[in-house]
Amino acid sequence: MSKAKVAALAVVLIAAPFVAVEEGVVLSRYADPVGIPTACAGETDSEVVGFKRLFTRDECIAVMGASLYAHAMQLEPCVKREIPRHQAAAILSWSYNVGVGNACGSTLMRKLNAGQPFCAELDKWVYAKRIKLRGLVKRRAAERRMCETGSWA
Repeated sequence: MSKAKVAALAVVLIAAPFVAVEEGVVLSRYADPVGIPTACAGETDSEVVGFKRLFTRDECIAVMGASLYAHAMQLEPCVKREIPRHQAAAILSWSYNVGVGNACGSTLMRKLNAGQPFCAELDKWVYAKRIKLRGLVKRRAAERRMCETGSWA
């Protein structure tokens, strides 16, 4: 296994419990607060969501782990400098929620790569379909704490 893959796995292990708590684990398909078809721990991939109606907890955790790892590997080329694992975990949680394309093209990523303070940029990502969501405000605050201090709490 390459060094990048091992590093990605380490970051996934830090981020996964947080993502499970913030997303919640729902063992069936549902519509998220803005109507996006979702399953398990915030999974929106149509191959997973359309797969079946009911999931076991183990299936949901496995899907989340695989999805987080895929996000970590897709995000890796966008991060042009070394950052501590706690910051990488916060960025992974955020990108899992907003999508890798949005993350890679963001001001947050530009600041991160320029060596500028970037954790406060997380606070701007609290809207879904132009609706400010209380759950996203709470989640971004926790991601920012992890980014700045290394602690979710």
